[in-house]
Amino acid sequence: MGLSRLAALHGVATSYSPSPDVTVSVPDDTVIAVLAALGVDAGTPADVRKCLAAAESRSRLLPPTVVVWAGEPLPPALAGLPPGSTVTVEPEPSGPPGHPVGRPPAPLSMRARAAAPAAPPPTTAPGDAAEGSTDVPASDAPGAPAAQDSAPAPLPAWWIPPPHGVHRMHVRTPDNRRATATLVAAPARVPQPPERTHGFLVQLYSLLSARSWGMGDLGDLADLAGWAGRSIGSGFVQVNPLHAAVPGEPTDPSPYRPSSRRFPDPVHLHIESIPEYGHVRDRAALDDLRQDAAALSEAVLNKGALIDRDAVWELKRQALELVVQVPLTPGRRADYCDFLAEQGQALEDHALWCALAEVHGPDWHTWPETLRDPRSPGTARARSELLDRVDFHCRLAWLTATQLAAAQRAAEDAGMGVGIVHDLAVGVHPAGADTWAQHEAFAHGMSVGAPPDAFNARGQDWGLPPWRPDVLAATGYAAYRGLLRGLLARAGALRIDHVMGLFRLWWVPEGRPPTDGTYVAYDAEAMLAVLVLEAHRAQAAVVGEDLGTVAPGVREALSRRGVLGTSVLWFERDWEGDGRPLAPEKWRRDCLATATTHDLPSTAARLTGDHVTLRHRLGLLTRSLEEELTEDATDTAEWLALLARLRMLPEGDGDEEAAVRAVHRFLRRTPARMTGVWLPDTVGDRRPQNLPGTWDQYPNWRLPIADPEGHPVTLEEITASPRLHALMEVLRPRKPRTAPPGERRP
Repeated sequence: MGLSRLAALHGVATSYSPSPDVTVSVPDDTVIAVLAALGVDAGTPADVRKCLAAAESRSRLLPPTVVVWAGEPLPPALAGLPPGSTVTVEPEPSGPPGHPVGRPPAPLSMRARAAAPAAPPPTTAPGDAAEGSTDVPASDAPGAPAAQDSAPAPLPAWWIPPPHGVHRMHVRTPDNRRATATLVAAPARVPQPPERTHGFLVQLYSLLSARSWGMGDLGDLADLAGWAGRSIGSGFVQVNPLHAAVPGEPTDPSPYRPSSRRFPDPVHLHIESIPEYGHVRDRAALDDLRQDAAALSEAVLNKGALIDRDAVWELKRQALELVVQVPLTPGRRADYCDFLAEQGQALEDHALWCALAEVHGPDWHTWPETLRDPRSPGTARARSELLDRVDFHCRLAWLTATQLAAAQRAAEDAGMGVGIVHDLAVGVHPAGADTWAQHEAFAHGMSVGAPPDAFNARGQDWGLPPWRPDVLAATGYAAYRGLLRGLLARAGALRIDHVMGLFRLWWVPEGRPPTDGTYVAYDAEAMLAVLVLEAHRAQAAVVGEDLGTVAPGVREALSRRGVLGTSVLWFERDWEGDGRPLAPEKWRRDCLATATTHDLPSTAARLTGDHVTLRHRLGLLTRSLEEELTEDATDTAEWLALLARLRMLPEGDGDEEAAVRAVHRFLRRTPARMTGVWLPDTVGDRRPQNLPGTWDQYPNWRLPIADPEGHPVTLEEITASPRLHALMEVLRPRKPRTAPPGERRP
């Protein structure tokens, strides 16, 4: 019981339920290992008793981080303060990081009183009630009736709502106990997308144009967004994570296992769009690099080659080495300096890691010991010695951020209501820049994964070290806030992969199978509050990928805060009833509805059963091919029958293109706020971009978009495709503002 109690105090589960009627106990060794990763020694019964006694004897007046939501009751930590307690809130400086505006805001001072009649929230904006230091005596509280369900939630009369932000809060009780905490004051919900909108889902590397250097880039993204918004009325383009990758030989091509989530990868740069490119003196060297880049693209588009990220980066790196030799104009220099000031220490650390990796290799665990700590004297010396390389990588981060902003502007200029939807991966590579620079924030020796379930009896280990929830709370979620702020700064919306991770994550101790993992809880209230706050600041919507095992209450909590879910057609069945496909009117409204994702078969492959035969060829099936094909055909037939009953398939059976259109016609009939079209579906691509459960058996993350025969197609060919225009007419029945060429119309 002692170990279970100690685990519970630190949010570590000692059992879990893979299904409502099954409970699985977590091995004690796992619990002990996870507690050790949280800094708790539970190796022996004596250690357990000692840590338990210490934990239970600690009495905190406030938790490290406190959340208040606009217009909602105060949390118990504040509502339960002893009457007469003094509460002082020091608001955060206004203005962007690195550029505070004006004098620091005056603190807000309040005096708590016993729970009694309450007043409704003020009608003024948060923080407008007090200009300076304010003391509200208990006798000033007006009597007010309790709020009804439909009325705004009441607040104590003594409470002065602070402005939205992350503040410092100090409390002193009448008996002179004191506490300091981070106060997150958040709006109630994230901004919402337009009422109904559709857009494309695409893995950017797979979208080659005639001008690409062997893989899709940010110039191609801006071009796709501009065309889609103007020509077919799309409201968004969702891309894969563009996080910085860990360099290697070869580099891990997965965008979901990056070196850093805080900064984008310059491999996505469109070189010719950099203003200094036109002023490079060595034109012959640039011409040679462009010819090599054209050869890379030719090999991918016409010779069956896979996308070679390392080859692309080598060419772009050489070009960038020439580009950065061109002096910046005064305006460009000022913009760069502003960027450096805004990013601060985080960018300096990231650029230094990149520079050190060029010298010592990409795994910081193998570096000289003096360099493994970003704050060590040895690292400071290395920073001085590598100053030019540090500036080079800072410059690349700025150039990439500039082109990300340009892509969002192109989307907005084209009339998109949302624009670019960026993707946040679950975690980072254990050897990368983030784990080096933020070493104390990660639970080393642990990996995020998934427990065993009906689809994977062995569970999953994703090789991503998790954040420590205790460190996040103690630091006011600074690392998480910085991450979100950077991603949202140049986005119209943010997709969060495995959004359930805001509530809990499955931790797997190093060297053990995923079946020996356990869940570790996070403060979901604080994680959501920071997310809502940063999304509000950026005026960006948020989409959570909530597929798979979802704990009770998670979807409801996300929906309450305005975070959209993800609904994939083939998974939407009446699971609480007859198990048949869910009628369109029964789908949830607050979601992104789609037919597939990057981890699932394309719609054509799903309809034809090609995805089953592919897995059979790779030896991934756990049953006979006949059994798998029969089950898959039955599943597909049920959906096609529903489409036919709803008169969405007028062409009848046997027409693959028509069936793909019918699937999207169905999605359009649901109440979903956002409808996502997998861009490869528009040209009939049958190949998945990623096949979970494979490593070198399948070319994950390295395939260009292709036609039904597997021939790669360019951005120019995609946008001119009759098949695409016929499909998009289903989602956009009105005439486009700019009609496609007559000969291209279906």
